[in-house]
Amino acid sequence: MSNKIFLGAILLAFFLHNQGLCQDSKWFKGNLHAHSYWSDGDQFPEMIMEWYKSNEYDFTVLSDHNTLAEGEKWITLSEKEYLQKGFRDYLKKYGEDWVTHKLDSEGHTKVKLKTLKEYRPLFEEDGEFLIIQSEELTTNFGDKPIHINATNIQQKIDPRNGESVTEVIQNNIDAILEQRTRLHVPIMPHINHPNFGYGITADDFIPLHDVRFFEVYNGHPAVHNEGDSTHLGTEEMWDLINNSYLQEKKPLLYGVATDDSHHYHRFDKSYSNSGRGWLMVRTDSLKASSIIEAMEKGDFYASTGVVLKHLEIGNDRLKIEVVSEPGVHYEIQLIGRDATSKTSQIIEKVKGTKVTFTFPDGYIWVRAKVISDKTNQNFFDETEFEKAWTQPIIPNPN
Repeated sequence: MSNKIFLGAILLAFFLHNQGLCQDSKWFKGNLHAHSYWSDGDQFPEMIMEWYKSNEYDFTVLSDHNTLAEGEKWITLSEKEYLQKGFRDYLKKYGEDWVTHKLDSEGHTKVKLKTLKEYRPLFEEDGEFLIIQSEELTTNFGDKPIHINATNIQQKIDPRNGESVTEVIQNNIDAILEQRTRLHVPIMPHINHPNFGYGITADDFIPLHDVRFFEVYNGHPAVHNEGDSTHLGTEEMWDLINNSYLQEKKPLLYGVATDDSHHYHRFDKSYSNSGRGWLMVRTDSLKASSIIEAMEKGDFYASTGVVLKHLEIGNDRLKIEVVSEPGVHYEIQLIGRDATSKTSQIIEKVKGTKVTFTFPDGYIWVRAKVISDKTNQNFFDETEFEKAWTQPIIPNPN
């Protein structure tokens, strides 16, 4: 199938979906990036799942580095008091019959981690809560960190190397998609935090193919979402990449927001905590295949706090209504790029909680962004306002 036909099919499916032809669809809240003791997180998987489920998430993952939660793994518990307390809380909640632990020859506590197969039945409920198996393929090119998540992965994949940043990314994307094709299971790669270590630039994205998702927002304090004086922020990068992808008739790149949570005991801007960035995906069932299918149609938005009551996208207009909070003010922006410009721009902006944008002629892609004047102390940057991003589309496609 050619890129043009593939892109047209996606647009048609998304248009029909938003015209109300999928009456049973609903919004599901989820996170696609988190870590546990299986790699460099500081909490047991069960306690993390408990947090996401009790905080009204519908789906989540543990995307530990270069590993899956399977087989036997023991950790030696740190002597730090907050981690000792975390273990005591874990033991109190789940009991001696569930928690396998022992003292080593030096008197340190060792704990056997539960596998996904073991802890999944404690939390999953049909239509209520879903755990999707994931892995963060973690490698580098020289001093450039390159991390790619594989959502709904079925078998562990060892990260691939290459002769450039672009080649390393492509080799890992190809490995993930090879498993998808071979097993006939929807497995979704997304590129993580490009500005972590300033490892991935917009130019590195341009030659890639079969890349559909990247993190426009990541909740780790070391990822530089906003860029700096010499590096683009991820949102600017997003627009430049899509300018190039459309010229080459590639599918548009979609932006996700994630926690990348590592720290579950200490909470301030120095730590990578849960609840900072998430997705709202519109689909008809809470299944990994349905979530990935909807995301590949672009039927989702990314958020750091703003919730949409209504989102409708057609060929020539976009309707948005925000779930408003008392005392909070909102600005809704229509952003895009016209055929005569090299950069994106704010086409129109409206103060308030409800708007219908009619797409002006001449724009090759558009997307919307909602910004509130509410800050959230959970952010690593407490001066940042809560936001939401819809996915880019091609208006009035031929």
